[in-house]
Order: sequence, then C-alpha cells, then structure tokens
Amino acid sequence: MPDQILVGGSMLDPILVGGATSLVNLIIHAVLLGAVVWTVRHVSMRDSFAPHLLQYTLVIVFTGTLLVAGHFAEVVVWAHAYDLVGAAPPGTDLVYFAFGNYTTLGYGDVLPLPHWHLLGPMTALNGIMLIGWSTALIIEILRRSGHAADQNPTLS
Repeated sequence: MPDQILVGGSMLDPILVGGATSLVNLIIHAVLLGAVVWTVRHVSMRDSFAPHLLQYTLVIVFTGTLLVAGHFAEVVVWAHAYDLVGAAPPGTDLVYFAFGNYTTLGYGDVLPLPHWHLLGPMTALNGIMLIGWSTALIIEILRRSGHAADQNPTLS
C-alpha cells in the first residue's frame, strides 16, 4: 500500500480524510446550488417565453437534472477518496460502495477495511446533508414559482 495515505494508523486518519472529502463536496454543492439559483432567477416566469406550466416544468427538470449530476459527482469524489487511502478490499467497485454509503442504503455486501470503518458513516452524514440541502432548494423553487404565478395571474 505505498500509494495510500496513512497518517499514523489512528482514528485521526478517517476523520481527516472524511472531513476533507466532506468539505470538497460541500464546496461542489454550494457552487452547484448557487448556479441553479442564479439560473432560476434569470429564467423568470414571463408569458412571452412559454406558458407558465411549461416554464415551471422546465425549471424543475433542469434543477433535478443538475442536482442528480451533482450528487453523482460527489459520490465519485468519495470513491476517489476511498481509492486514495485504500479503504475498501481490493477489487471493490468503489462508486457502488460510495453510492451505498452516500445514500445510506448500505447493503452491507461491501465493508471498508477495519481502519477505515468510520468513513462509511461520514459518507452517509455528508450524503444526508447534501440530499437534504437539494430537497430544500427544490421546495423553495416550487414555493417561489407558485407564489410568482399567484402574484401575476397572466402567468397561469
């Protein structure tokens, strides 16, 4: 394991790796959500663009697509972290393993190596938080879009 990171064989290793990976994912997610919010604000509901229902549908599909792509990228970041430190048994499909942890699905068919057990719950915590953040954004977009239509009856 010469290419793998090991600070001192302590519990500090997974905490540092998990913390750094979570931070990278928070940055990715913040940039992604900022881009979604900016785009949604600039594609305001105007009746010259398309009927309100079509605009609403396009905004939700666009938002959902970007968020799914973002979450997949974040899972890949976790998979790379697992690979970098050698957290899983050789031959493990690391994206599958990271997805199971990130979404808290946790089939249990792949287990991290004992020293890295803490990375699974850290991945799950990161995934829960970022998925929740995405859900909050979608709900806010739906709320504001519906509110905009209520304020301007010509958009309906």
